[in-house]
Amino acid sequence: MKKYEIAAMGKKELLEKIDELQNRLADINFYKAIELPQNPMVFRNSRRDIARMMTQLRKVELQENTNA
Repeated sequence: MKKYEIAAMGKKELLEKIDELQNRLADINFYKAIELPQNPMVFRNSRRDIARMMTQLRKVELQENTNA
């Protein structure tokens, strides 16, 4: 995902997408033992997307705390 797509998401959307990507990454790691994926960059991209979303989630939480 692009940074601007992640920045446009709300807190609930971020939590759902993080959970979805973590599950997908776990599935990919499981199937990696059986057969190597066609695109090995999918691991790196998934981890980076998760990290970007967690960073954005943290920013949203900090903004909520300062506004409260």
